Amino acid sequence: MIVSAMGEPPPPTAVLQAVRALSQAQPIGIPTDTVYGLAVDPFRPGATDRIFAVKRRPRDVSLPLLVSGVEQALSVSTAVPHLALQLMERYWPGPLTIVIPALPGLGADLGDDDLTVGVRSPDHPVPQALCAASGPLATTSANRHGEPPLTRAKEVAESFGEAVPVVLDGGVCAGAPSTVVDCTGQDLKLLREGRIPWAELVAFAG
Repeated sequence: MIVSAMGEPPPPTAVLQAVRALSQAQPIGIPTDTVYGLAVDPFRPGATDRIFAVKRRPRDVSLPLLVSGVEQALSVSTAVPHLALQLMERYWPGPLTIVIPALPGLGADLGDDDLTVGVRSPDHPVPQALCAASGPLATTSANRHGEPPLTRAKEVAESFGEAVPVVLDGGVCAGAPSTVVDCTGQDLKLLREGRIPWAELVAFAG
């Protein structure tokens, strides 16, 4: 089912339908500031298994979390390096995913790695509203593993069918993917270059 989520903030009815699906451990399709994504509540038993299955993504490729902001990111992590905090303050909300140490006993199923967690606060009203309502969401781009990302709600609904019962329509989402960096070591490490150039992050880190 495609549900219009146009507007800022998005319609409360659209958020409610998405939250209901998330509470039932179902994956949903959401617009973001990059491309369309699939999202689940990783604290619901079985939810992450569904997203790995529908995505055809191996479990050793862990899922990052979308968060509403720095405070929510800190709730799922521990011993966050100062540089990670600086990057959050400078680049969030926006297309930067930051890998930091995960909170021991977090209870979120994100894949095989439970020592670290990738977090990102997207610059889009829909995931912001959902994270505020439901908490951090495990996410991945809305496409089969290894295939091009989908940029329209209709494409997401047609591709995944009943496996993704709710798709929020936020218009065309065709932005470059987020840049992914690892802040768990002494030095900043690039995992994937996206919209934010690596050279800019290196200069920021000093």
